[in-house]
Amino acid sequence: MTVYTPRRAARVLLVDAAGRVLLFAGFDPARPDHRYWFTPGGGLEPGEAPAAGAARELAEETGLRLAPERLGEPVWRETVRFPFDGVQYEQEQVFFLVRVPAWEVDTAGFDDVERASVTGHRWWPAEELAGTDERYYPTDLPALLGRVLPGPPGPGAAEAVAGPAAAGPAGAVATGPAAGGPATVSAGGPVEGGAADGGTPC
Repeated sequence: MTVYTPRRAARVLLVDAAGRVLLFAGFDPARPDHRYWFTPGGGLEPGEAPAAGAARELAEETGLRLAPERLGEPVWRETVRFPFDGVQYEQEQVFFLVRVPAWEVDTAGFDDVERASVTGHRWWPAEELAGTDERYYPTDLPALLGRVLPGPPGPGAAEAVAGPAAAGPAGAVATGPAAGGPATVSAGGPVEGGAADGGTPC
């Protein structure tokens, strides 16, 4: 009988003005040939709220700093089971939608596991994801993007302007292309339940 380690996680669908989603390329250290693409995000700390964890992970992995309240409500939640580095996880995870005009990814905040298992990143158009043979998580990502990205953000969307709440590492104002301009953050959307196999703790 497989024993699963329970885990809570928060992830971010970071989408630019062209409708492309940011994905990292990585692999399972225990299975180096098992390579895949995945969204920014990761495990929640004890007692940490999902929005706070998503904002923390987004800053650590991309350099984009947003106050947790700017993320709004999750647009998707699911439970996944997967192995990583020899451990079997059952992970409850939620996804937040963040839209930016553009962003220059800064991975200086990666932890040791991420530095060892993440090999790159890329902005993916949804239609290209739908046609690729490469592995990615969540496995229904193109359909999910189709549901949460029907068009430009509506009047209820929040805007986070680069500054104290959208600062880069060490509190400096973000230096990516979005610096000085608005980063539109989803103010909510449909939360749907799901269950799937496959995922990553990073």
